Amino acid sequence: MDIKDLNKPQLIMLAILLSFITSIATGITTVTLMQQAPSSVTVPINRVIKQTVEKIQQVEGKTTVQTVVVKEEDLVVDALAKNKSAIFFITKDAQDVDGRIIEVSAGQGFAVSTEGIIVADGSLVFGGGVYYVKNDSGKFRADFSSSQNGFSLLKIGAPLDEKNKIAFTLPAFGDLSTIKIGQKIIVLGSTISSFIFEGNKDMKISVTKSNAGGLVLDLDGEALGIALSGDAASFAPISSIVEALGTPKTTTP
Repeated sequence: MDIKDLNKPQLIMLAILLSFITSIATGITTVTLMQQAPSSVTVPINRVIKQTVEKIQQVEGKTTVQTVVVKEEDLVVDALAKNKSAIFFITKDAQDVDGRIIEVSAGQGFAVSTEGIIVADGSLVFGGGVYYVKNDSGKFRADFSSSQNGFSLLKIGAPLDEKNKIAFTLPAFGDLSTIKIGQKIIVLGSTISSFIFEGNKDMKISVTKSNAGGLVLDLDGEALGIALSGDAASFAPISSIVEALGTPKTTTP
């Protein structure tokens, strides 16, 4: 039969059939190319859309599948929101040129224990000083506990205002060994920065003193470690911090 002999309904059915065949061929070709493509091609695509979640809903006796696209920027926002109340700003007493006691910044830190232990940058927080920590629940004195591997531990003490009651959350502790090349790493300091993990577990993170003690996160909002400003090291993994605590890791305050 010649195509010119087809009537209108037959032409429409032919067009639908050709469109269906073309879409199947396109899908097979796309999957094949993605499987063969190098990581330099697939990683940027995966960063734009990390995952697709299918939700099954029951609507009037019918089962429907809703596809939800999770964008990378949404994951970053969620990761920051999860850890906001775990972050503390740290200050300490120091002498100015005239010998007067003034309060200066000692970077940041984040809670790592239900007992009120905060991890901080060891080059800014060390023994013999008078320290203070502050978050949305108020300002508190802090006692120096220990220092090792480039970081220090502080214990939250009494509030400067008796009306203040300490409140904080703990980040979920992640596992650096599970991070794959090409995944995004977030550094939550006084400013927010990010970089792509290149496979070296001994990460070198360039931070200023204002960002010292920044919480290093993956896109799931799990803590990978602390960013340091000292010369000896620029990153301490969460496993070293947990080991220094000497207690089982936990994720609830």
